[in-house]
Amino acid sequence: MVAVFKTNPKEEKLQKKYEKLMKEFQMLLLTDRKESDKKFAEAQEILNKIDRLNSPK
Repeated sequence: MVAVFKTNPKEEKLQKKYEKLMKEFQMLLLTDRKESDKKFAEAQEILNKIDRLNSPK
């Protein structure tokens, strides 16, 4: 039953990467809109990967 609550290590890695990209996006938003848009797009790609991992197969 413990395995039910265990998270996927790949998902954890992607989640941390997503959070890092979102922080970078927020910092860049104040100075460089073009670069912030790139970071946001990268973060969205990571979020899509996380969603695919969590979707029923």
